[in-house]
Amino acid sequence: MSTQEQNKNVVVDYYETAFGGDPQKAVDDHFGPVYVQHNPDAQDGPEAFIGFVTWLRAEYPNLRLDIKRIIAEGDMVVTHSHLDLDPGNPENPGRALADYFRLENGKVVEHWDVIQDVPTKAANDNGMF
Repeated sequence: MSTQEQNKNVVVDYYETAFGGDPQKAVDDHFGPVYVQHNPDAQDGPEAFIGFVTWLRAEYPNLRLDIKRIIAEGDMVVTHSHLDLDPGNPENPGRALADYFRLENGKVVEHWDVIQDVPTKAANDNGMF
């Protein structure tokens, strides 16, 4: 398996484990010695990530993360995901996420994201995903 395919597998397991309810395991298994966060609303480091996911799951206990696309190039992995905070609620269709992860030696060390609310109405019929 290529390094890029391995990195994709790491990111998928990390992301699904964290948002599936075990952010500590995700960090233990997949974080490198540092974790640099580029989201201006989040702090660096594994403790901040664990705290955020724990808070989010407490606010939205039924949330679901569905990775729609994953691309890898060099040491970067990009995911396009649907974060459905309240599944089945048409008034809250969730968020579209584009996450960029940089890996070193098979471990997540840096993260950027772009987050957009999924609209309840759109100007086209193409969908967000």
